[in-house]
Amino acid sequence: MYIKFLGTGGAFDTDYLNSAALLEFRHINLLIDCGFTVFPTLVKKSLINKVDHILLTHLHNDHCGSLANLLLYKHVVEKVKPPVIFYPSEQFRQQLYEFLKIQVKDPDKYAEFVALEHFDGITAIDTYGQHSEGMQTYAYIFEEEGNRIVYSGDLAKPETLFEKLEKMPSMDTCVFHDITFNPANTGHTYYKKLLPYLNGLDMFGYHCDPTQNPSDNPIRLVFYQKELMA
Repeated sequence: MYIKFLGTGGAFDTDYLNSAALLEFRHINLLIDCGFTVFPTLVKKSLINKVDHILLTHLHNDHCGSLANLLLYKHVVEKVKPPVIFYPSEQFRQQLYEFLKIQVKDPDKYAEFVALEHFDGITAIDTYGQHSEGMQTYAYIFEEEGNRIVYSGDLAKPETLFEKLEKMPSMDTCVFHDITFNPANTGHTYYKKLLPYLNGLDMFGYHCDPTQNPSDNPIRLVFYQKELMA
C-alpha cells in the first residue's frame, strides 16, 4: 500500500487544505474523501487522472464538497469510465445519492456505486454520532500483504476504533487519526486521548492546524512528513 495526503487541515484550516488521501491499494487508486479543496488540488498536482475509486468517511462539506466537480471532470473532460464509489451501507449510499442528485441530476451517469462488502481488504467501522450528533460517519481499515492502514475519519471517541483493532490479528499497522489540540473541541479526538494507544503502533495525526501542535505531543503530524504528502 502507498498513501499520499492531498491535505491535512480541518474544515476551517484552509491553509492546509481539506484532509484527504490517495491510496494505491490492491491494484486500484482509491481517493479517501473529496472535500471542497480536493478537486482543485488533484488538478493542480496532475493527480486527478489517477482517481478510479472513491471512499468517503462522511458527508460534511470538507469531506465531500468537490465530489460532484470530480465526477463531472471525469465525464466531460477526461471522458473516461465513471469512477467506482464504494459505500459501506445502503443508508449511506442513499444519503450520498441524494446529495449528488442536487448537483449532477443523474448520479449513475457519473459514478458506479458498489457495496464495500464486494471488495476485499477494507473494513468499515461504524462511528455514527461520534463526530457530530446524528451524523453517519465511518472509519476504515485497509489490509494488504501483511500490512494495515487505519484511517479514522472524523472521530471524537477513539475507543470504538481501537477496540476493533485489538480484536484483529497482529499485523504491521499504521494509524492516521484526526486530532485536535483543543480539549473543548468535541467533534475530534483530543491528542491526549490517543496517548494510551501509541504502544506498538505507528500513529500520525491529521485534520488539524499544525502550528497549534503543543510541545508535549509525541504524535507525529502528517503535515510535517514529506514522504506522506502528495
